[in-house]
Amino acid sequence: MDYAWLILGFILLIKGADFFVDGSSALARLLKVPPVIIGLTIVAMGTSAPEAAVSITAGLSGNNAIAISNVLGSNMFNSLVVVGVCGAMLAFKSDKDILKRDMPINIAISILLTLLLIDRELSRFDGILLLVGMVLFITKMISAAKNDRVEDEASADVPLIRSLLFIVGGIAAIIAGGQLTVDSASNIALALGLSQTFVGLTIVAIGTSLPELVTSIVATKKGESGLALGNAIGSNIFNILFILGASSAIHPITVEVVSIVDAVMLIGTSMMLYIFAKTKNEVSRTEGLLMVASYIGYTIYLLMR
Repeated sequence: MDYAWLILGFILLIKGADFFVDGSSALARLLKVPPVIIGLTIVAMGTSAPEAAVSITAGLSGNNAIAISNVLGSNMFNSLVVVGVCGAMLAFKSDKDILKRDMPINIAISILLTLLLIDRELSRFDGILLLVGMVLFITKMISAAKNDRVEDEASADVPLIRSLLFIVGGIAAIIAGGQLTVDSASNIALALGLSQTFVGLTIVAIGTSLPELVTSIVATKKGESGLALGNAIGSNIFNILFILGASSAIHPITVEVVSIVDAVMLIGTSMMLYIFAKTKNEVSRTEGLLMVASYIGYTIYLLMR
């Protein structure tokens, strides 16, 4: 039965992402802002809903050590697989605003997170600090949206109500599909004898990042590469600033040494993504394949440690 639920989960993910991207692109045209801004905000927050649900629920129950491994694993997956698969499918140009503004922010908050983890705890103060950073980032995005209005875009071909219905319906299907996929894949993995720790660091992290992957692939196929890259980077920023911020503000998180190691690796991954995106201002197919190969290597490392 788990295999049937797994298939249904993938169907919901794919169809939900299709509606979500169409609705988000239409909303960008309605608001006359670049799709990348929508990708960095609405799409990024929407596709990070599964990570938020897992981590904040864990925080409320006091079992929020999973919050860090979930976020670190998801961010590694977003940087290496989500962007890597899109690049391997179709080499795409890097948005200049993402290169100048959002990727440096992504690297900076990855470094900040690592520094906060060194004392082996994410305190309530640390959580509030991260949440303040989230407010500042959203404020910056609102300002960018006002300054970057696109006046020469064609009039929106989808009414506002339908755009919002596409977005809400799409994200609902994505979240439901992600939950079904995570639960069924975890059951299958445990039945095959894989450890709970490995399942948590890989399957749960990958499963909660499936919305980002599917949404970005669909966006790339529809020619919205800016939305795809913005989704991955925006989700990473949202995961650290909001999800870990809210989780640790609810309940201080005790940090294991391996999580500090993973955070350092996340910094390297963020820098690798920035270098690849900046060279020739594009992510090539070769670079995309290298990123996916790096994630496979990371997964093998997790199996062996």
